[in-house]
Amino acid sequence: MREIRAEEFTLKAVDLWKNQWLLLTAGTMEDCNMMTVAWGSIGCMWNRPFAQIVVRPQRYTMEYLERSECFTLCAFPEEYHKDLQHLGTASGRDGDKLAETALTLMASSSVLSPGYSQASLILECRKMYAQNMDPACFITDTASKVYPEKDYHRIYFGEIVKMFGA
Repeated sequence: MREIRAEEFTLKAVDLWKNQWLLLTAGTMEDCNMMTVAWGSIGCMWNRPFAQIVVRPQRYTMEYLERSECFTLCAFPEEYHKDLQHLGTASGRDGDKLAETALTLMASSSVLSPGYSQASLILECRKMYAQNMDPACFITDTASKVYPEKDYHRIYFGEIVKMFGA
């Protein structure tokens, strides 16, 4: 893995989120939880490179995000897609879901939350903003379609402090 300067980073953003997915991890090497995410963005906010993620309140990973100052987002080669599927559907409340995959935690260089040795892209992020979605602010009928249970996501912005790619 080599470090990538934010100004030099290019990607197919929609393909990354929609088809490849990312693995969100919060916590520390000793105590972390992870979940697959397919909604978010990467760009520039407040003159800093950032990643925006959204997490529903019932997700166990949200407890880790709330306690942590940081998180990582990792992309993987296609061969790990089944592992990402598992990590996006199983709950860490029920046991060590990572042990049921081929993925291995790896210490990050600038944040406490770990990355993965199999990752092809690692974004090390420090939280800079969080807010619950307000259903009154939806302009279209998206809320009724995506949130029938009214379990609105919490939005997190994370400054990308380091970025690594294969």
